[in-house]
Amino acid sequence: MKQIASKLSVISFLLLCSSWLFVVVARRVLPPREDRERGDVPGWVMITLMSAILVAGLLAIATPALSDLFNQAMSKVGK
Repeated sequence: MKQIASKLSVISFLLLCSSWLFVVVARRVLPPREDRERGDVPGWVMITLMSAILVAGLLAIATPALSDLFNQAMSKVGK
């Protein structure tokens, strides 16, 4: 379990850094917008990526426990 958690933390850190790098590069490459009424698109991209990383992390941590729970429930039903 510790190996999964450490691998997950490394992967989530790399994904977070890459998403941050993407936002920084996108802000520098794109010209400044005159119309600020349209919203903060890079901010929403960052929120979406961080949410996806969080869900993937929780899923990776909870998958073994959920599969054990499912297998126990199925074995009780089969009796």
